[in-house]
Amino acid sequence: MDFLDKLNPQQRQAVTAGDGPVLVVAGPGSGKTRVLTQRIAYLIAYKGVRPYHILAVTFTNKAAREMLGRVMSLLGEEATRGMMIGTFHANCARILRREADTLPFDSNFVIYDADDQVALVKAIIRDLNVNDKLYRAPSVHAAISRAKNELVDAESFPVQTYRDEVVRRIYLEYQKRLLAANALDFDDLLLWTVRLLETQPEVREKYARRFEHILVDEFQDTNQAQYALIRHLASAYRNVFCVGDPDQSVYRWRGADYRNVLRFEQDYPDRQVILLEQNYRSRQAILDTAMAVIDRAPNRTRKRLFTERGPGEKVIYFEAGDDYAEAAFVVDTIAQLVASRQFEPGECAVMYRTNAQSRLLEEAFLQARLPYRLVGAQRFYGRREVKDVIAFLRLVHNPADEISLDRIINVPPRGVGEKTLLALHTIARQAGSTPGAVLLDLARGSDSPFWAAFSGRAALPLSDFGGLLAAWRQNASIFTVSELFDRILNDINYKDYIDDQSEEGIDRWENVQELRRLAMEYDTRSLDEFLENVALVSDQDTLSEGQNAPTLLTLHAAKGLEFGAVFIVGLDDGLLPHSRSFDDPEQMDEERRLFYVGITRAKDKLYLVRALQRGGRGYSEPTEPSRFLDDIPANLLDGRGRAGQRSNYRSRAETWAAPSRPAPASVKQARFRAGMRVRHPIWGEGIVLNSRLQSDDETVDVIFESVGIKRLAASLANLTVL
Repeated sequence: MDFLDKLNPQQRQAVTAGDGPVLVVAGPGSGKTRVLTQRIAYLIAYKGVRPYHILAVTFTNKAAREMLGRVMSLLGEEATRGMMIGTFHANCARILRREADTLPFDSNFVIYDADDQVALVKAIIRDLNVNDKLYRAPSVHAAISRAKNELVDAESFPVQTYRDEVVRRIYLEYQKRLLAANALDFDDLLLWTVRLLETQPEVREKYARRFEHILVDEFQDTNQAQYALIRHLASAYRNVFCVGDPDQSVYRWRGADYRNVLRFEQDYPDRQVILLEQNYRSRQAILDTAMAVIDRAPNRTRKRLFTERGPGEKVIYFEAGDDYAEAAFVVDTIAQLVASRQFEPGECAVMYRTNAQSRLLEEAFLQARLPYRLVGAQRFYGRREVKDVIAFLRLVHNPADEISLDRIINVPPRGVGEKTLLALHTIARQAGSTPGAVLLDLARGSDSPFWAAFSGRAALPLSDFGGLLAAWRQNASIFTVSELFDRILNDINYKDYIDDQSEEGIDRWENVQELRRLAMEYDTRSLDEFLENVALVSDQDTLSEGQNAPTLLTLHAAKGLEFGAVFIVGLDDGLLPHSRSFDDPEQMDEERRLFYVGITRAKDKLYLVRALQRGGRGYSEPTEPSRFLDDIPANLLDGRGRAGQRSNYRSRAETWAAPSRPAPASVKQARFRAGMRVRHPIWGEGIVLNSRLQSDDETVDVIFESVGIKRLAASLANLTVL
C-alpha cells in the first residue's frame, strides 16, 4: 500500500487524520477527490475498518461512481464490498425503504421527478380554485422545496402574508396527495429520513452504530436538512470527515448553505481543520488573481493557494467597444490560440453569468463557421420562450404559418384545447382556407360564417385570439419591430406567464429581453428581415458540434470543470455581479464566489472581458466595469484592450484554421462637439453634450428629447449632423 507516498504533506495529513470530526478546506484543484478516496482506502487497509461501516455521500451519481471506482482500483472489488457510497438522496431512499414499516408510506414508494412535482402542484392549484396567474405552479413548488430543505413541514409553514397562507394550503394538500399516491419527492427523501432519525431513537442508534465513519463531499453545498442528517448519523462515533470549500459555495438558490461550515466548527469544537492549498491545475498568476478577488469576502478561512506549475502569463484584460465586439474578440482569439497550436479547441471555454449571454457568442461562432459546445442550457434559438416569441411574430407576418399557430394559440393558456385546435384545422380545410384565416374571420364574432361551426365554449377564445392577431397585423405596418414585440408581449401578459420569480423564470425572461435587444437592431428595417435573420441563424444550429470544440457555459455550470484557456465575459456591474444582488449582501458575496470559481477553472490562460456598451448596434447603453475588477492588482493584468474596436468576420473553413484579423478603422479626429445638433434614426433630434476619442472610436453623449441622455459609439450610431 504505497498510495500514501504520492500525497503532498497537506493531503497526507488529511488522509491519515485520527478519529473524530475533521474539516478539510480544499482549495480549487487541490486534489480533494484523491483525498476522499484515499481516506476510505486508508481506513480499510491501514485502520482495519470494515467497508460495511463506511458511509460516503456525494452530490452526483457521477461523483459517487468515480469515488467507488478509485477505491476499488486501490484495494480491489472484494475489499470494498458492503460500503455505502452514493448521493444524499440515494442513501436516504435506501434507509426509508428499509424502515418503511414505521412510516406512513410503503417500501415500494415511487419518487416523483421535477415534472411530476410541478404537475401535482398545478393540479392542486386548479382544484382549490386558486388564481394560477398569481400562484404559478413552479413558484409555489419552489417555496415548498425551500421549506423542506429547511426542515419546515406543511403544518409549521410560517404565515406572514396572504400569499404565505395560500402556499401553506397548497403545501398541506400536496403532502396529502403524495402520501395517497405512495410517493415522495426529492426533498421528502431528506425530510422523512431526518424526521425518522429524530423521532425514533432506536433507528437513529442503529444507523449511527453502523456508520463508524462518514465522509462528505462538497460539504459547502449542503442544505440544512443534509447537515441535520449528517449530525444524526454521526451521533455515536463522531467520525465525520467533511471536505469542501466555502469559497466555492454558489448554489444558494438551490438551498445550499455555506454557513454549515461555520455550524460544523461550532457543533464540533474539537474538530481538526486541515487546509489543502497546493493547486495542481492553474498557473500562479491565475491563483494570485483568484485570491485577490476572494480575499475580500467576509467570514472565511483564508488560504494561500500555490502551485509548482510556475508563474505563467499575466491575466489578459480586454475592454470591447460593445457586446458584438466582445463576442468577436473571443472567437478570433480562440481561433488564434488554436492556429498557433497553443491549445486544442476543446481546451477553450467561454463563461458568463446568465444563459441569455450565450446568444451573441453562439452567433459569432456560427458566423465564423466554427463549431462549439453549449453546456448546461439549450441553444439560444431552441429555448422555449425564444421560440414562443418568434412564433408570435411569424404568425403576425404570415397567418398561414400553421406550425407557429399551433405552437402559440394556447400560450399563455386561453382555453383552446387539442379538440378545439383540431376542429379549427378541420373547418379550415373544409372551407379551402387556412386556420389563420379562419381565426382572423372569427374576430368578427357571430357575424363570421365560421362562428356556428364551433361550440360557444370554443368560439369565444378563438374569436378573442383572432382579434388580437388582427390588431397585431394592423400594428405591424406602422410599428417598429421592437414596438410590435412589446405590444404582443404586453397584450398576452407574457412576462407574468414566463417569469414566476424562480431562478429559471428569471432566466427565461432574460432570454426574452435578449431577443428584444436583437429586435431593436431591426427597427430601421422590416419584420421580414428580422425573421429571415433569425431563421438563418437557427438553421445554422445544426452545424456539427464535434467533441473537440470550445465550450460555452454559465459560471454555475463551470464548477468542477477545468480548461486550458478560459474567457470570462460580461464583467460589467449588473451582469457580474448581477443586479439582483445589489441590495443583498449575502447574494453579493455569492456573486464574488462565483467569479472566483470561474477564475480557478483556468489552467494556463485567463481572459477577463467586458464591453463598454451593451444592447445592440447603435442603440447601446454604457456599462460600468464589474466592481470585482477593482480588487485585482494592476500588476497581475496585461492590457486594457482596444476599446471600441469592431471585428468583422471573414470566411473561414469549418475547421480551426489560422484566422485573418481585420484591421480596425482608425478615427483620426472627433466628428462631434458639444452643442452640435444631431439626428438619430430612432430617437430623433438631440444635442451633443460631450465627445471624446477612445482608442479607435469616438464616444458621444447626446441628450434626446424622446429618451434623454444616451452614450453612443459614433461608428455604430448612424448620427447625422444637422
